[in-house]
Amino acid sequence: MSRSRLEAFSDGVIAVVITIMVLSLRPPDGSSLHDLRPLVPKLSVYLLSFIFLAIYWNNHHHLLQVVDRVTGAALWANAHLLFWLSLTPVAAAWLGPHVSDSTPVAVYGVVLLGSGIAYWILIHTLIAAQGPESRLAQAIGRDTKGNLSLVAYLVAIAVAPALPWISIGLYIAVAVAWFVPDRRVERVLTSASRGSH
Repeated sequence: MSRSRLEAFSDGVIAVVITIMVLSLRPPDGSSLHDLRPLVPKLSVYLLSFIFLAIYWNNHHHLLQVVDRVTGAALWANAHLLFWLSLTPVAAAWLGPHVSDSTPVAVYGVVLLGSGIAYWILIHTLIAAQGPESRLAQAIGRDTKGNLSLVAYLVAIAVAPALPWISIGLYIAVAVAWFVPDRRVERVLTSASRGSH
């Protein structure tokens, strides 16, 4: 499969996941702004989940810009990532009305952790296909932010039974850390284009 087909398929799946997630939101019965108040937790979880999906979409796009070869292993790694991302609507729908309950908070974290691990596997599968001296390997480097994100998810899941609000705070902190697009790939692409002139 070509890189462009992999990217197009992944874009389609992420778009469907976002659509499913927004369809789980229901408008209030009343017609005043006051009637929106009970929806605030659900809307907040939707916003956080949308941001996470947008972060994955954005970084997935950047990742594939420095990929020259897509192997069968990479296809399976990509499918593994899409599996975890597809669980986001269910986890978000459960967390929305239960943001202070430990089990939904922890399960939401498990989906985030699974997605993060799957993305890590995809990155390293692609690096193996491109080679250790590839543009992708240069762009990823030590991936400190990615590794710290996984640690944050683990901590959030561990503290959820006692301090679910701390877990929510950690999820938000990771989203904020990734909100600015990953510039590592852009730097490699910029230096490559300068070198070709």
